[in-house]
Amino acid sequence: MSVLINSKNLQRTVAWQVVFFFIFLCAITSSQIIYSVFEEIKKGTVVGNIVKDFGIDTKDLSVRKLKMASHTKKHYFNISLENGNLYVIDRVDRETICEMEDICLLSLEVLAENPVNIFHVNIEIQDINDNPPSFSKNIFDVTISESASPGTRFVLENARDPDLGSNSLLTYNLSTNQHFKLGEKISTEGIKYPELVLENYLDREKRSSYELIVTATDSGKPVKTGSTLIKVMVQDVNDNFPLFSQDTYRISLKEDAPIGFLVLHLNATDEDEGSYAQITYSFSHIPEKAKNIFMLDAQSGDIKTSGLLDFEVKQNYEMTVEAKDGGGLITRCRILIQIIDVNDNAPEIILTSLTTPIPEDSLPGTLIALIHINDLDSGKNGEVGCEIIETLLFNLIPSSNGYYKLITSSYMDRETAPIYNITLLAKDEGTPPLLTKKYIQLTISDVNDNVPIFDQLSYIGYLLEHNLVGTSIHKVYASDADTGENAQILYSILSTHIDGIPIFSYVSINSDTGVIYAQRSLDYEQLQEFQFQVMAKDKGSPSQSSNVTVKICIIDKNDNVPKILYPSSDTEGTTLFEFIPQSSEKGYLVTKVIAVDADSGHNAWLSFHLLEVPGSSFFTIHQRTGEIRLAKDLQDIDSLRHTVVVMVKDNGVPSLSATVTLNLIVAQNFHEVLPEIRKQPSFSDTSSNVTFYLLLAVTLTSLLFIVTVIITVIVKCRRQTISTAFGTLSRTWYPQFSLTNPSQFSDGSLPLPFSYDVCVTLDSRQNEIAYLKPIQNVPTENLIDTVDAANGNDSSIDTVPSASLIQAQPNTEWRFSQAQRPGPSGAQPTEEAGVWPNNQFETERLQAMILASANEAAEGTSGLGGGTGTMGLSARYGPQFTLQHVPDYRQNVYIPGSTLTPTNAAGKRDGKSGGNKKKSGKKEKK
Repeated sequence: MSVLINSKNLQRTVAWQVVFFFIFLCAITSSQIIYSVFEEIKKGTVVGNIVKDFGIDTKDLSVRKLKMASHTKKHYFNISLENGNLYVIDRVDRETICEMEDICLLSLEVLAENPVNIFHVNIEIQDINDNPPSFSKNIFDVTISESASPGTRFVLENARDPDLGSNSLLTYNLSTNQHFKLGEKISTEGIKYPELVLENYLDREKRSSYELIVTATDSGKPVKTGSTLIKVMVQDVNDNFPLFSQDTYRISLKEDAPIGFLVLHLNATDEDEGSYAQITYSFSHIPEKAKNIFMLDAQSGDIKTSGLLDFEVKQNYEMTVEAKDGGGLITRCRILIQIIDVNDNAPEIILTSLTTPIPEDSLPGTLIALIHINDLDSGKNGEVGCEIIETLLFNLIPSSNGYYKLITSSYMDRETAPIYNITLLAKDEGTPPLLTKKYIQLTISDVNDNVPIFDQLSYIGYLLEHNLVGTSIHKVYASDADTGENAQILYSILSTHIDGIPIFSYVSINSDTGVIYAQRSLDYEQLQEFQFQVMAKDKGSPSQSSNVTVKICIIDKNDNVPKILYPSSDTEGTTLFEFIPQSSEKGYLVTKVIAVDADSGHNAWLSFHLLEVPGSSFFTIHQRTGEIRLAKDLQDIDSLRHTVVVMVKDNGVPSLSATVTLNLIVAQNFHEVLPEIRKQPSFSDTSSNVTFYLLLAVTLTSLLFIVTVIITVIVKCRRQTISTAFGTLSRTWYPQFSLTNPSQFSDGSLPLPFSYDVCVTLDSRQNEIAYLKPIQNVPTENLIDTVDAANGNDSSIDTVPSASLIQAQPNTEWRFSQAQRPGPSGAQPTEEAGVWPNNQFETERLQAMILASANEAAEGTSGLGGGTGTMGLSARYGPQFTLQHVPDYRQNVYIPGSTLTPTNAAGKRDGKSGGNKKKSGKKEKK
């Protein structure tokens, strides 16, 4: 630590230099800085650099925030926050600051933050010769008897210079005259007083008064002077001076002395008589500050207080009192009053630095405030102790020179106490002791150290099934002991799955309010309950969260009709017949109706009832078990066949029910029951409806076919070039029925006309169409028969003489698939579905029916438009029996349910068919 001492005043005395050197050594050992400046220095003058002298890093200057912390009423110096210079801001007058003290030190305190430090700076104010000597009066009256002999001395008032050292060393000069000269008197305390010395006799009759000028000159540079006027009055003889008992009076006076308190009683004596013995008292010299504090009774010589004393303002007073007799002789005495301190000032608590709020996670030992304790009293009265009242969370640690650090002693918890009111007590050691209290309010800022807490350990919500989407189910609520954003909670559902479906498809939650909504309509029969977890998360950093389990229970609605398991309605016509032995008596268990309800609770409580059906009075049913029993003996029952309708009703609101019909037959054995069962109709109303639609379809198809035949006949009659059997049809009329073989016919038309017979099956589920075409110039006796339909083998087709029928296999263009055979796969067809030809007789019969149908179609003599033959086939062999067309140049007969092979293959076979055709022509010529 550097110490800057300006020692430009080379005229210091050796004693003062020794004292100053001692102070310098003390400053070094106590880590203080002493700057020395002259008084009356200009404003803005830099005294020193605090940053450099205390070793503070200039980079931290803005962070440390240096400032003056002195507690004097007037500030003479300040610190620059830019460079740390200590500079003058006001007039520095040593005499105003320190008055007549030999050493003038001004103590300053510099406060630095981050971290908090107190730097102590002492500034020594050196004296300059800025004050001239001055007398207490401008005019002094001196009375001298004319009988005074030469050499008589008259003590004058000395001049005073507030400067120090050589600047206050005075010399006196007297103006030139013939009767007086100036002498000097030194008191016991070393104070020099000027004396007027009479050199020649005075003669009042010649001159009664003299005016002399006394000049006081100091030894400073530049030299300054002060003067006063001495009026000398020549008087008759008065040869005794008033006398005080002491030349100097020393008085100790407590500062709490009241106004009018007697400080001193002066009693000067004069041995003269008469008017020369009458003495009056007055202040020949009194400080300006003392004029309002002390008063002097001119007659009695009593000095009393006229104002309040204050030790902290001034501790000593010095004044001079003169006693003057009636003859004008004056004697002076010096009065020194020392003010004694009393404990009249309470300690002062100054909050230098305060940090508030502090976070609740602050570690023990965190600095809260820097406190300065000051007491204007002295001695024991100025010794002050400071402590904290009624709290164990804070400590007060003394630092230096009355400074204390207020720190935390344990961890803070804002949720327990967000605000602390700290009471500081400062108490001095005076009698009686005085104390001062200071209240500090410390705010604790929040830290996100609390997790959200739900108001319940778990939640259960209830929801009526078949709810609307968006229905509010339940609400969760969580609270957070923190504040601000740390207490703002967001709700969310943790991801999970219910039967493989994300939970978010079932429910959602309002992130702000915690209200849970349904995202879909729920069915109790599919899902009775489910649970998930809701997370409450605050907005703190880092955030805190907690989870809670929410269970949603679906409440059942009466939305399911009771289902009867036995007797089952799926096997109606067989199972619904119940056999009752003829020997049964009253109470006999006929059967038991078994039913279930998919609902639950009251909605699933079933009751069984017999509806009012004729014959039901012979039977009773148990409402809970569904058991049907005989209500009478069978001997009392005339009818052997009974129909009972049982209604099963649940207990819901509104109630739902289902019914089942039972056919009860009374017989001796089961063989007697079979005839009763066979009496039942084999077809339901549905079959009759199907028959109606089939007949309507056949009628419409027949009408369409008749129209087609009529059009064909008209066209044949109009064209003369057509043969008697079937004329060649133009492609314009029948583009959709002609087949063209480009390799054989270059004109794109067929040389052979074709006539097609459209047949519709009786079964509406089959929409297959068969086309029958005759072969040109071939009699019907030569038609090729189709055989071996049962095994589905393919074979070539040959022509034979018309006298006989030769059995042939179908073309390879047609194949059977298992699905297209009549009846179920691998099962014997029933009578309703038709019988597949399975022997030689049936095959020949089928061929004959096909040929007859073809002839009727060609001649147009069919009663149903040519469809009688096909309908006969359907009636005999089932509705699946149809005919389909294949593109060939010969008449072909096809078996029902066959499948058409690709056209490319058919085209190739057409060629083969052409060859066969040529062979048949040759046979015709033969």
